[in-house]
Amino acid sequence: MTDSTPTVVLVHGAFADASSFARVVPELLADGLKVLVPAVPNRSLTGDAAYIASVVRAVSGPVVLVGHSYGGAVITVAGVEDNVKALVFLAGYALEKGESLGELQGRFPDSDLASALVYTPFPVEGSDEPGTDVTVEIDKFPAIFAADVDPDLARVLAVSQRPLAGAAFAEAAPVAAWKTKPSWGLVSSSDHTINPDVERFGYERAGMTTTEVDSSHLVMLAHPKKVADLIREAIRSVSA
Repeated sequence: MTDSTPTVVLVHGAFADASSFARVVPELLADGLKVLVPAVPNRSLTGDAAYIASVVRAVSGPVVLVGHSYGGAVITVAGVEDNVKALVFLAGYALEKGESLGELQGRFPDSDLASALVYTPFPVEGSDEPGTDVTVEIDKFPAIFAADVDPDLARVLAVSQRPLAGAAFAEAAPVAAWKTKPSWGLVSSSDHTINPDVERFGYERAGMTTTEVDSSHLVMLAHPKKVADLIREAIRSVSA
């Protein structure tokens, strides 16, 4: 691999962490690729995007930025960094400039996730007002999030969720990187976390190269080879 070969930066979503890419990373490393899987704070859309942008800027050379779920919204904003050469959305939100997660989702019928959310206050440093953490009911998590993932693993994921601050749902994207960067999108057609039509709409609006996989929301754990193949396609396209 040459210095012009992109580094793949994998951005996890809400209710998950970097381990959600645990089956994709070995595929990419076996290709000789450089891979980074940073922990996303999951506190605010612009704050999370600023953090991921700082990770991207620290990479010398080109980056292919991959976002799952809420991570799709994060890369929509962070992806404007100069060295980002391609975006890959996995069962994700591709927001328009000025649009929030809540606005995009609100155009479509609710998924099963909507009735399984848990809201928990958390202390905010320097403020008397608490924030609100959002998670998924533990007993409903496997069916909604990981229906085709190994059941023993799904139970572990259910009790080790990384919450998303509720404020992130209402925050508008200040930019939309897919307007200026080549983009690929994967629809999880059996998704019960995000309505698959939300994914399709965002990808079609962005003019992405789109593929569909019959998968639960956690497509990276359920179908890692298909996810890795889509990332490879993006790498080949921008490396040619």
